[in-house]
Amino acid sequence: MQALLVSTAIVALAEMGDKTQLLAFVLAARYRRPWAISLGILVATLANHAIAGAAGAWIASALGAQTLRWLLGASFLAMAAWALVPDKLDEGQARTTSRFGVFGATLVAFFLVEIGDKTQLATVALAARFDSLVAVVLGTTLGMMIANVPAVLIGEKLAHRLPIRLIHRVVAAIFLLLGLLVIGSAL
Repeated sequence: MQALLVSTAIVALAEMGDKTQLLAFVLAARYRRPWAISLGILVATLANHAIAGAAGAWIASALGAQTLRWLLGASFLAMAAWALVPDKLDEGQARTTSRFGVFGATLVAFFLVEIGDKTQLATVALAARFDSLVAVVLGTTLGMMIANVPAVLIGEKLAHRLPIRLIHRVVAAIFLLLGLLVIGSAL
């Protein structure tokens, strides 16, 4: 249960102001089909985070416990620094289209934009940290949905009212704390 809750909270907070959340706003404004967009986000996130989680589980099994602790601690510290850097959506990313309609456009756009994103890398680290790959993938996917579905449903008006800088700082503090705790356990 801890893996699910930690994964959900970290990704939901980290996703605030992230480029995928900006993509959700753009897709909602362009297509005005919130349920197709939300379903595309769900399927893309499940696929992307399942791959990332499997990579994290493999890394955990391939490395010794001590090496893994140092690597995880360093990755959480790097995520803390990265969380302080705001994302911007490249103009070309909003123009993704598909012959499969709004769902297909959303699925492809979200899957591609999430590659190498901080929430995908957090999924790798969380899967390496926790024993339950399923709980991590479900948690990170739930976190993505918590952050992105309201963006789709409510639109850009809500984004201007959220204290994005404060949210980024809280996320950075959480990653910093996790990194220090993991490194502390390695000492």
